[in-house]
Amino acid sequence: MKKKIDVMDLRWGMYISQLDRPWLETPFLFQGFELQAPQEMDLLKKHCKYVYIDVEKGLDVLPPRNHAEYDARMRAIQVEEEQIDRRVRQIAESPTAPRERPAYIDLAPFEKEIVRAKEIEASARETMREVLDRVQKGKDFNIALAAKVVTNMVDSIIRNPDALVCLTYLRNINEYTALHSIRSCILGIAFGRHLVFSKDELIDLGLGLLLHDVGMVKIPKEPLAKTTGLTTQEFKAMTRHVGWGVAILKKSGGIPPLAMQVVQQHHERRDGAGYPVGLKGDMVSQAGLIGSIVDVYDAVTSDRTYAGGLSAEDTLKRMYEWREKDFHPQLVEEFIRCMGIFPIGSLVELSTGSIGVVITINRARRLKPKVALVLTAGRTPYSQKVITDLMEHRDGKGQEIKIARVLPVGSYGIHPMDHIIQL
Repeated sequence: MKKKIDVMDLRWGMYISQLDRPWLETPFLFQGFELQAPQEMDLLKKHCKYVYIDVEKGLDVLPPRNHAEYDARMRAIQVEEEQIDRRVRQIAESPTAPRERPAYIDLAPFEKEIVRAKEIEASARETMREVLDRVQKGKDFNIALAAKVVTNMVDSIIRNPDALVCLTYLRNINEYTALHSIRSCILGIAFGRHLVFSKDELIDLGLGLLLHDVGMVKIPKEPLAKTTGLTTQEFKAMTRHVGWGVAILKKSGGIPPLAMQVVQQHHERRDGAGYPVGLKGDMVSQAGLIGSIVDVYDAVTSDRTYAGGLSAEDTLKRMYEWREKDFHPQLVEEFIRCMGIFPIGSLVELSTGSIGVVITINRARRLKPKVALVLTAGRTPYSQKVITDLMEHRDGKGQEIKIARVLPVGSYGIHPMDHIIQL
C-alpha cells in the first residue's frame, strides 16, 4: 500500500515509491528505492515537499512524538490532494480556449480507424527498429521513410485520434526506446490536433517526437538495464543523448526546424533545472514544451526494469502538480483536456458494478467515454465483447451509467492492452 507523507516524517528503511516531481529531473535518477543513506534523506528534504512510501516494501511512519504537528501535516496533504482532484476534474470538463482555426472533427468511427491504426503502428515499429539499428552501426538512415510513417500517423489521428492513442498501451520493456518514441509521437500529434496545429505542423512535430531519443543508441546498454540507481557519471552520460541526437540528425539532414526544437529541448524545464542548456520560461519553444509533456507522460506511465508505471489518471494529477516547476501551466491544462479525466486505457468500475477499460474519449462530454466491459458486477468475465457508450446507454433501471472510480493498474489481473488489441 502506498502512503503520501511529508518529508519531515521520513525515516530509515522506508521504501520511496514516488516523488512530488519527475524522477528523472532529480538526483535520485531511478524510480523506487529504500531510504538508507544520510545524503538521500538530505536530498529528499531539499528537493521534495512530500513523497509516497510503499509500506509493503519498507517501513511505515513511526507514531509521532508530537501528534498535533503530524496530524496538521497529514491534513494539509489530504486537503492538497482533494484540491488537485477537483481542479483536474474541472479542467478536464471545461471548454478549450477559442482557437484561430476551427477545431478538428472526427472523420471516422473508432471501430473503423483502429483497423488502419494497427497497420500504421506496426509500420512505425519496423521503421524505428531500422532507424535505431542503422544509427547504432554508424550509418545514415532514411529521413523520408520516417517522415512517411509520421504522415500516416497524422492522417490517422486527424481522422480519429483515439485509435492510435489506444495503441500507446502496447508496452515492451525490452524495446523501451523504440516504443517510447512511437508512443510519444502519437501522443504529441494527438495533442497538436487538440491545439489545432496545421497538418504540416503536426508532421514536423511528430517527426521530432519520433526521433527525439535517437541519441539514446549511443548510451551503453548496461546503465539502461540497471535495476538500481545510476552513478553520477552514468547519469551525466545519459543526459548526453540529447546532444548526440542533434548531431545524428544534423548529419542526416532534412530535419525541419520545429522537429529539431523537439529533439533539442524535450528535457528543458520551465524553472531552468532541465538540460542540456538549462533554458528557462519562455526561452523553451512551444515544440520543446510539448515534447517535454508527452515525454514525461509516457515515461511516468511506462513499466521499467526497476519499477511499474503510474496510472494515466495519477500521472495527469502529478503533472498538474508539477506544472509550474517543469512545464508550461496552460499547456499542461490543455493536455489534461486532450487526454480527458479518464484517459484511454484507464481501468474503471462503473456505477453498475461492472469493470471495464476506457477505449475512446467523448470530446464533448469527457466524463462519458466508451468503455469495453471486462467483468460483470459479480466479477465474472463477459462471454462476448461488450462496449458501453456512457453518453447513450442506461442501466437496468433507466439511470445513466457513470464511472464510479478508477482502479489501480493490474486490478483483478486485468491489463488494459489485452482487451484493447481485441477490438
